[in-house]
Amino acid sequence: MKMSVHLRRILYLWTGALALALLVIVPLELWMRVSGMLAVTGCVALAWVLSGRRAIQQRELFADSPALPAAAFRGPVVLVCGDGLTGLFGPLPAEQMALRVTIQGCYVRVPSLDQLPAVTDGILAQRPDWGAQLSVMFCVNPGEHSDGAVLAGQVRAFSHQLGLARKRGLALPLLLVSYLQTQGDEPWFSWDNGQPDARVRNAGACVSLREWQQHSADSSTQAARMHASVQLASVVAWLHDTVLPHSSSSLAAVCAVKLVPALPNTVQGNLWQQWLRSRVALADTRSRVADATLPFPDPLLNLLARGPLRAPLQRASIAALWLFAVAGVAALASSAWQNTLLLRQINDDMRRYAAIPQPTQREQREFIWREEAMSVLRQDARRLDTYYRYGAPLALGLGLYRGERLRAPVLAVLAAHLEPAPTAAPVSGAGTVRLNSLSLFATGSAELKPGSTKVLINALVGIKAQPGWLIVIAGHTDATGDAHKNLQLSRARAAAVHAWMQQMGGIPDSCFAVQGFGASQPINTNDTEAGRAANRRVDIRLVPEAGACALSTAPDRQPPVASRDI
Repeated sequence: MKMSVHLRRILYLWTGALALALLVIVPLELWMRVSGMLAVTGCVALAWVLSGRRAIQQRELFADSPALPAAAFRGPVVLVCGDGLTGLFGPLPAEQMALRVTIQGCYVRVPSLDQLPAVTDGILAQRPDWGAQLSVMFCVNPGEHSDGAVLAGQVRAFSHQLGLARKRGLALPLLLVSYLQTQGDEPWFSWDNGQPDARVRNAGACVSLREWQQHSADSSTQAARMHASVQLASVVAWLHDTVLPHSSSSLAAVCAVKLVPALPNTVQGNLWQQWLRSRVALADTRSRVADATLPFPDPLLNLLARGPLRAPLQRASIAALWLFAVAGVAALASSAWQNTLLLRQINDDMRRYAAIPQPTQREQREFIWREEAMSVLRQDARRLDTYYRYGAPLALGLGLYRGERLRAPVLAVLAAHLEPAPTAAPVSGAGTVRLNSLSLFATGSAELKPGSTKVLINALVGIKAQPGWLIVIAGHTDATGDAHKNLQLSRARAAAVHAWMQQMGGIPDSCFAVQGFGASQPINTNDTEAGRAANRRVDIRLVPEAGACALSTAPDRQPPVASRDI
């Protein structure tokens, strides 16, 4: 498929826009999204520059050649390569292109076989509507070759270059022509690929070889036609033995032979002379005619099938629609998967909450686990409510959002949640040890500072004084930042204190209960810096619970869930 550089650049921009849209829709980390956008922008810019350079190179290819016919020209455009170029186009430099326009069509000289794809691209760059009119004419003249292996290599090279040119989405029907020197000027003999019977084409008429032989005006003409028929049979046999085995099975659409009185560029001891000597022990002693001209195969051009005519704008539109369809399918697949993860996550959160037994006292571990599960469900409810009020994000939208069906069940669980009544007269025990987070951790970190040892040792001394009691370590944060990240940070800080105390105090792990509440239990206002500093804390409580240090059979902390940052 070929189109103008402007349409190609528009397709590049369209492809880049679709890729950027996918990067916005698909949930990715920020660095991945930014890197992808930069990569897409760079690829589009590179394609833009390369397409411009390629267009300049294609125009330079025709700089020294005659101008192509007007864009409205609808006749066959034949790319001529192989032997006999001097006889067809006249003596020209080996690398120079040439153009000949006849009544039946337009012929373009291809200087070398490896230039066939480039010449095809150059013509279509200037005449994008000519894709259906292009065809190829490959000349194989036995009088111009003396080495069969060299000719076989040339045929294989041409087959390869024609295959490359056809990969552009062009039909490029092939006309295989062979010129042979004889005594008279005979008409064109042709046959379609796969058909054994030749046809004679002369002055617009087309008859079979037998009819052509019988319809002769006198005996001399009949004898000449019989002689031409014998030569034709020999040439056809030579083509089948020497040329066609080295080409693709369906390479040529039409094969043709032209018997001419003079043939330029013949060599001594050529393949035709070798063929005659080996078959009939005859020698062809005709001399070379340097300035001989060869006729163009105008009577055969109507045999070349023309491909479907499709405007470049139509082809570009079809390509744009295909790109849009692929991007749309990718976006819908991503949205469907993210919705599946959302349903799985919220259902897992509700099952986790339901699996925890209802506690009767606040000092029980089930109360801590149940409060953690409830905190997660509250976040789910806020998330679903935000989607309900302001619409689902693109990663969950595109008509596939399924979270609304879970909003009512989650709200029902929140409404049915009951907390045990606080104990009227709590058992005497140690009070809450409140540790300021800034004295233990850096901002946003859950790693203990080197200078926090003294504060922790003082807290550990009070804990060691009450052996066997349940040690409840709760982390808290202020309301600054993302609620989910604050909840994770509070849990991580409480876990860090628990790990230190267990290691330094030799206290069994079953004596600890670790929990994080984020900013849900402030002890001061979050509107001032002093209030926020007070809320950033780690509380340690000692609870006199029977069997507190026994091994726990708690349910799983948190099943794997989808990303909560959509």
